[in-house]
Amino acid sequence: MAESWSFLDTFEPNFRPLVVIELAKGTKEETIEWFTKRIVDKKANGGEYSMIFCAQLLVKPLEMENGDEHIYLVGASHLRLLLGAENVGLVKECNDNSMRTFTYSSRKTFKDFADDNHNFLTMAECQYIIKHELENLRAKDEKMIPGYPQAKLYPGKSIVRRLLTSGILVQIFPLHDREELKKLRHSWYGRVKVGYQPLDEIRCYFGETIALYFGFLEYFTFALVPMAVVGIPYYVFAWEDYDKYVMFATFNLLWSTVILEVWKRICAIMTYRWGTLLMKRQFEEPRPGFHGVLGINPVTGREEPVYSSIKRQIRIYLVSLPFVCLCLYFSLYVMMIYFDLEQWALDYHEANESNFSSLMLFVPSIIYAVVIEIMNRIYRYAAEFLTSWENHRLESSYQNHLILKVLVFNFLNCFASLFYIAFVLFDMKLLRQSLATLLITSQILNQFAESLLPYWLQKRHKKKMKKRMCSLKTETDLPLVEQVNLEKEMGAYVGTFDDYLELFLQFGYVSLFSCVYPLAAVFAVLNNITEIYSDALKMCRVYKRPFAEPTANIGVWQLAFETMSVISVVTNCILIGMSPQVNALFTDSKTDLILTVALVEHLLLAIKFIMAFVIPDKPRHIQMKLAKLEFESLEALKQQVRATDTYNSEK
Repeated sequence: MAESWSFLDTFEPNFRPLVVIELAKGTKEETIEWFTKRIVDKKANGGEYSMIFCAQLLVKPLEMENGDEHIYLVGASHLRLLLGAENVGLVKECNDNSMRTFTYSSRKTFKDFADDNHNFLTMAECQYIIKHELENLRAKDEKMIPGYPQAKLYPGKSIVRRLLTSGILVQIFPLHDREELKKLRHSWYGRVKVGYQPLDEIRCYFGETIALYFGFLEYFTFALVPMAVVGIPYYVFAWEDYDKYVMFATFNLLWSTVILEVWKRICAIMTYRWGTLLMKRQFEEPRPGFHGVLGINPVTGREEPVYSSIKRQIRIYLVSLPFVCLCLYFSLYVMMIYFDLEQWALDYHEANESNFSSLMLFVPSIIYAVVIEIMNRIYRYAAEFLTSWENHRLESSYQNHLILKVLVFNFLNCFASLFYIAFVLFDMKLLRQSLATLLITSQILNQFAESLLPYWLQKRHKKKMKKRMCSLKTETDLPLVEQVNLEKEMGAYVGTFDDYLELFLQFGYVSLFSCVYPLAAVFAVLNNITEIYSDALKMCRVYKRPFAEPTANIGVWQLAFETMSVISVVTNCILIGMSPQVNALFTDSKTDLILTVALVEHLLLAIKFIMAFVIPDKPRHIQMKLAKLEFESLEALKQQVRATDTYNSEK
């Protein structure tokens, strides 16, 4: 049972700022006073659910040179953070090396705990706790935000979300720890080395979601090495020998299954060590952009906006779906223009037969690759707008619909031309050329757009602030005011969506047409090595520090990668069946060829599913630890029920 919070004192002699709150300039004094009071108050006056109405945190205004106070620093006492850790359900390691949900009453049983050890909780965990408490600040009986009658409130409404949607609250972001960041940069990308990333340090600083992405990126890069090693000799010695590619394609298909299943096991080991594998799922609140008429939530009994699911379905199927189909049609139309350019380049080469004309053969593919990236980014904005307009109540539902829209378009936009070349034009030489050009060009563009350009813009911003800050060499000694001013102007890291999407498309280039271009894995390995360093650079130097988000896996992306591996079985089997060597074996009957290819394809799919079933998602020792914890929880629940029954009978 959680400790009572009534004894907490907001006084903290060594105030440690963890989170920054930026209000809009000119925010009314009564609004600021009301909001900060809610943050620091111990409990509301009266009210059955007073603990959810106030955060009991520490707030300090940032003293600006011009005397303008619209930026506030938020922290918390050590005791408050420990109680918050129990409230959010953090899992920590015990003295017996087991992982258990942290409770304040049993704090002495946890490893490295001491009353004076303020490092028991990582800074990322402390910031996550503060974010959770701020987001759970809820209105009591107010009908509006003081000073802003147009910003309506109702009992149970998240105050922070209303302030954000009303434009009163500009942003909330966690502060960097300059000393810790300097150590992390040095061990992560400060020197070029061959070795593993410091994933535990990344997790302690940025949280589990970011660490899990970099863990998957590292694992995927190492997993590509066997494909690259096998692909090089196939490329060098067996370029036109399709019958030899049967072994390579089969190896590719089994490889894609094994690496995804092994990743599940590695992911389970990491998230168990980090405690997120055991964290209970929090009840999901309505997302900030959700709107509707005021009603009663049948689950919580609270007043909140209610929106008809029928209206949402109408928006999805009568507006969003036709728009997506229109975009897919436009993508195919652009693809046909690309093939017209290819034909023009081929005719030009046949007419001139020069070195310049040979280079011109690659120009259409390069132009098309650039157009694909531009279309993908424009469509992403349209998909975000449409998904937001559909008015999904939960963030998980919003993300699922957004991912589905983006994946469908990106898959068709990136791979439709390759399927057309392979299965309509039957031009293997053009397929190799297009695959190589699309892969390499997209990798160069992504590196530039995601890392190099933002880093250059951030360097320009730092130069503009040169008069107000110290030299970059003494960056760790910047005054707090300068640090906050610098970080609040940085771009916000929007999450791992684009990073996983890039890996997903790369996985498609490597697996879908492996028997045509074995060098795809080589270029993917080279790209991922630079991707690790460039992504680390942008996390540490370009963007604001993101809030930690506990997670136990890579979510829907696991299913996306597995779906791509299934599609790769079909495409590789058909490509092998189309090869001259295989066709020579079935000169009398094409029906026998089709049946044989279908049989091989079904056999390989069966092997994939059998392997997925045989390889457990969690290692045996993790399964045993989870089973032991479940047993102990059931026994504790039984004892609690017996104690309650005994008390009631005696009473």
